[in-house]
Amino acid sequence: MKKIKALAVTGATALLLSVGMSAMAYDGTKCKGSGNCWEAKPGFPDKIKGSKYDPKHSQTELDKQTTSMQAMEARNAERVKNFKETGKWSY
Repeated sequence: MKKIKALAVTGATALLLSVGMSAMAYDGTKCKGSGNCWEAKPGFPDKIKGSKYDPKHSQTELDKQTTSMQAMEARNAERVKNFKETGKWSY
């Protein structure tokens, strides 16, 4: 029984030490502000436009999204208007 308790205590101690060490690994010296500690991976360019990371959005796809959002806002305005008139929310 003593071996089981000793093994449990040893395992718990190892777990606590490993968690504590991983928390201490990052020193936070490269933060741009409080909570703003994002860093690019090595090799990531400073300027994205023209690099292999440039998403190159299609203007046609952007226009589709704009049209879709305008239609959604119009539907929501109609729902609000109907709610104000009837007192019932309808999808």
